[in-house]
Amino acid sequence: MEIDYLAVNRANWDERVPIHVASDFYDVAAFRGGVGTIREFELPEVGDVTGRDLVHLQCHFGLDTLSWARRGARVTGLDFSEAAVEQARGLAAESGVEARFVAADVYDAAEALGETYDIVYTGIGALVWLPDLTRWARTVASLLRPGGFLYLAEFHPFADILDDETGTTVTHDYFDHGPQVWRFPHTYTGSEVLENNTTVQFQHGVGEVVSAVAAAGLRVEFLREHDHTLFRRFGALRPDGPLFRQVEGRPAVPLMYSLRASAGG
Repeated sequence: MEIDYLAVNRANWDERVPIHVASDFYDVAAFRGGVGTIREFELPEVGDVTGRDLVHLQCHFGLDTLSWARRGARVTGLDFSEAAVEQARGLAAESGVEARFVAADVYDAAEALGETYDIVYTGIGALVWLPDLTRWARTVASLLRPGGFLYLAEFHPFADILDDETGTTVTHDYFDHGPQVWRFPHTYTGSEVLENNTTVQFQHGVGEVVSAVAAAGLRVEFLREHDHTLFRRFGALRPDGPLFRQVEGRPAVPLMYSLRASAGG
């Protein structure tokens, strides 16, 4: 029987929201105190956002969205979880940050938002929840004004085919696009047990991402692969400030990538 990926994933993420908001991983208290959540490598790649209209697709409960607002952007966040959007709106209000948050499936973003933007920002674990990248890229293109751009920062799919301990042995199929059904009792932020512990995910290679973006009529400005990630993806990774890298003596592999692609005009 075909699984309803959207309903299954939404139930899982709805349950994650209060756990994530309360977690040390997201550290909402630090955000309330003025600490931003945008990664250092993203800042020069995106550039100055002052006065620009930015939409954050699959924004979860809005920390990155609101961090871009604090840097001067006029922001909109979109997420399929009503629970996440409610938290985002509350956090914006209590932080005194102007932002708009909309609950909708990413594929319905153009209709749900009814606006176009200078910047479409997304990533950090977003694409694995989408079965159709061609449709996603067309949605992104429809949201961009002439001269605007997509900025995507993502975990590298190559890292997902390696063993969890060392990150040096291939254990999974890079071309297994899914759907992959996973059951985990916990979310990635702690030990709280989830009732809705099933997720449906879709692996997308870097070539698939670039091809979808190009086919949607966007011009790829750069694709950069990074030897760091944001969490201990493999047991052997070493902390390097807020990032993690492979220990010395082991071959480095790409752990994240970033892509920027512009609309014509």
